[in-house]
Amino acid sequence: MLATFLIGLREGLEAALVVGILVAYLRRLGRQDALPKMWAGVGLAIALALGIGAVLTFGAYELTFEAQELIGGGLSLLAVGMVTWMIFWMQRAGRTMKATLEGGLDRALTTGGLWALVAIGFVSVAREGIETTLLLWSMVQAFGDAPSALLGALLGLAAAVIVGWLISRGAVKLDLRRFFAWTGGFLVVVAAGVLAYALMDLQEAGALPGPFTAAAPLDPVTGAVAVGGAGFPFGWAFDVSSVIAPSGPLAAVLQATVGFMPAMTWVQVIAWTLYILVVGSLYVRGLRSPRAARSHDAPLPESGPSPTSLTQQGAA
Repeated sequence: MLATFLIGLREGLEAALVVGILVAYLRRLGRQDALPKMWAGVGLAIALALGIGAVLTFGAYELTFEAQELIGGGLSLLAVGMVTWMIFWMQRAGRTMKATLEGGLDRALTTGGLWALVAIGFVSVAREGIETTLLLWSMVQAFGDAPSALLGALLGLAAAVIVGWLISRGAVKLDLRRFFAWTGGFLVVVAAGVLAYALMDLQEAGALPGPFTAAAPLDPVTGAVAVGGAGFPFGWAFDVSSVIAPSGPLAAVLQATVGFMPAMTWVQVIAWTLYILVVGSLYVRGLRSPRAARSHDAPLPESGPSPTSLTQQGAA
């Protein structure tokens, strides 16, 4: 629940800040008449995300086990790709997000078309909605505890809406740069865990070599799939299921936070390690870059609008 709560909070707050910029700018221009059209686009984006979630949840029931694992692994890889792209996009383009959104609104208002304003609201929220849906769906499949995971996500989204509204009213001040920096690091670890789970799905489906295929090395004594060094590269890297129950609370917490599973294959361990080393180091380098340091005093943080700017816009 904690992992999905943090994901819902981060993604929801990002969407809430985007919508807050759009609403504040329209009000500052005295174009409240355009708000219903923009909200219609936001509503369509939310409906699309819910629709994708419903299709993923209920559409898999008619598939074979191998097909479910293959689709689940592929979609989890897509979620990892989207999350990774979003993390670095926020570092690179977040500082100009306010100007970009306002420029898009200016063009939509100039054309005067209904669909142009609807599209602005839709596009501004759809990316976060689809990304969140794929990531949460992958995590629910990995955790196996859908009610708790979904409850955490809903609580996170609700908290994001409340915090976003309070920021826009100037009732609360939040260091958005630090918030998105820490949660971005958390998402790197979560994405590594989702990547490991996706590879397990693909191995179970037979799309990748592993303990479930003929490529698995066998223990010459027991005839079971080898564990440890003897299991490299397509066997089990370790199996501590006798110490940490796979269905127990400790396993659930470890899998939700760091992507650890009581039994992991060598393919999973290598992919998890490489992802953390490569993506994690690039992420930290981005945080320490001179450009990021120079933008510390910018009116608009890379991660979203400052409370002051939103308050001034709302007052105007």
